[in-house]
Amino acid sequence: MSRFDWHSDTITRETPVTASYKNTKNIRRFLTDQCGPAFRFDRPFMQWIKDGTPKTMGDVADEWLRRQARPGTPCNP
Repeated sequence: MSRFDWHSDTITRETPVTASYKNTKNIRRFLTDQCGPAFRFDRPFMQWIKDGTPKTMGDVADEWLRRQARPGTPCNP
């Protein structure tokens, strides 16, 4: 199996976060599409992404939305 290219390969919600994960323009495009134009990386979120627990890019998008949700605000990707 070849190594996933975070710069150019197609990212879907099912794409697993691998050890080679990098915050690239491709990632930003995907997460902006999933989370909306307010999407931004912050240090705690980036640490969560790379903490070594198995997750997909769908999990990453859902977690960002969860972190941004205000009480009583629906959180739908």
